[in-house]
Amino acid sequence: MKIALIAPSHLPSRRANSVQVTKMAQALTRLGHETTLIVPAPPGAAANVPWDELAHHYGLAHPFPVVWLPAHPRARGYDFGWRAVRWSRRWPADLVYTRLPQAAALSSALGLPTLYEIHDLPQGKLGPWLFRRIARAPATRGIIAITRALARDLESIIASPIPNTHPSTTSGLRPPSAQDATPNTQYPIPNTLIAPDGVDLARYENLPNPAAARSLLPTPYALRPASFTAGYTGHLYPGRGAELLIQLAARLPDIHFLIVGGNPEDLARLQSKIEERRTKNENLTLTGFVPNAELPLYQAACDVLLMPYQRRVAASSGGDIARYLSPMKLFEYLACGRAIVSSDLPVLREVLTPENAVLLPPDDVDAWVNALRELRANPEKRAALAAQARLEAQKYAWEKRAEQILERLSLG
Repeated sequence: MKIALIAPSHLPSRRANSVQVTKMAQALTRLGHETTLIVPAPPGAAANVPWDELAHHYGLAHPFPVVWLPAHPRARGYDFGWRAVRWSRRWPADLVYTRLPQAAALSSALGLPTLYEIHDLPQGKLGPWLFRRIARAPATRGIIAITRALARDLESIIASPIPNTHPSTTSGLRPPSAQDATPNTQYPIPNTLIAPDGVDLARYENLPNPAAARSLLPTPYALRPASFTAGYTGHLYPGRGAELLIQLAARLPDIHFLIVGGNPEDLARLQSKIEERRTKNENLTLTGFVPNAELPLYQAACDVLLMPYQRRVAASSGGDIARYLSPMKLFEYLACGRAIVSSDLPVLREVLTPENAVLLPPDDVDAWVNALRELRANPEKRAALAAQARLEAQKYAWEKRAEQILERLSLG
C-alpha cells in the first residue's frame, strides 16, 4: 500500500512530534508499505536533509523517502496541508495518514482514504469544526487517539452519538471499551482506536548493565561505575519536574542524577535554579540535547529512571497536556529494563502499574526521597520492577502499533 504520512513537524527538530512521525514512517516501511513522509520545509533553511543526518538525529535504521513542501508560517498549516494532500493525490497515495487536522479535513473531503491521529483536544475556533468534518467524512477510515482519556473527551466534540461496534482487545492498542466510556454514553466517533506511543525494541537489546554503561558515556559525561544513578531524559519544559530533580539531588548527595536533554534556554534556566539553591552540584550532570540514536546508552547508565511530571505539563506549544500525554520516554524506560519512578498521574496509569513502576504524588518530595533510598538499598526490588517493565514493553513496538492500526481498520 502507498501511504502518504503527512506531518506538521520540521525535520530535523528536537520536538517529540517529529520523533514520533519518523518512527511511524519507519515502522510502516518495515511492514512493507511504500511510505513517504511529507513535512513542511523550514523557512530560510535547507530542505532535503541527508538521510544519514536524519538517521542519527532520530535513531532510524530503515530508510524511507521524505518530501519537503513549502509552508508559510502565517498560514498556520493550511497552505502546507493543501500542498501535501495535492502531492498525495498526484502520487497517488492509497492512504493519507496524518496528525495535521487541516490535511485530514481536506483529504477526507476529497474522498482520499484518511487516518487521523490526534494527541490533544482540538484547539482554537476552527479546531472542533475541523475535527467534526474529519470524523464524519465517509473517507475517514479511522481516528487514532493517543490515550483513553483523550478518546473519552473527544466525544464532547461530536453532537450526535454514533455507537461503537468494535470489540475490545488485550493489546497495547485497542478500541475504547465499556469501562473507558462515561456513564450511559458510547463513543460517537466511528472507527476510533487507542494507540499509545511506542519504542524501537531492537535498540534496547543487549544494553550494558548500569555500571558498564556509565563508563561508556562520552567525556565529559562518563560517570564513575560505582555511582548509583537516577536518570531523566527528555525536555525540560515547565511541568516536566526539573525543580523536583534539583530538590532530590540536594537531599540525596549519595545518588548521582543524570539529566539528559533540554533546549539551551531551558538548560540555562535550570542551571540558574541550581545555583540559587546550592554552591556545588557534584551529584548532578546536565548533558543537554543528545541525538536519539545515542539515547539508549544514557538511559542504560541509570539504575533508576525518573518521570517527575507535575499536575500541569507544558507541551512545546505551551499548552497543558497533563491529561492526555503518552510520553515516548515512558516506553523507552520500559524497554530499557530499569526500575521506573513516576508521578502518579491518571493518564500514566493507562500503562504503568505498581508492578512495573513506583508511582508517587508529583508534589511530595519526601515520598520521592524515600522511594529512591529504598530502591538503592533494595536491588531485588529494582530487578523485579525492571523485569516487569521490560516484559510490558513488548506490547509497544512501533511496528506492532502500525500493524494493529491498519489491521483493526481493515487497511493492512
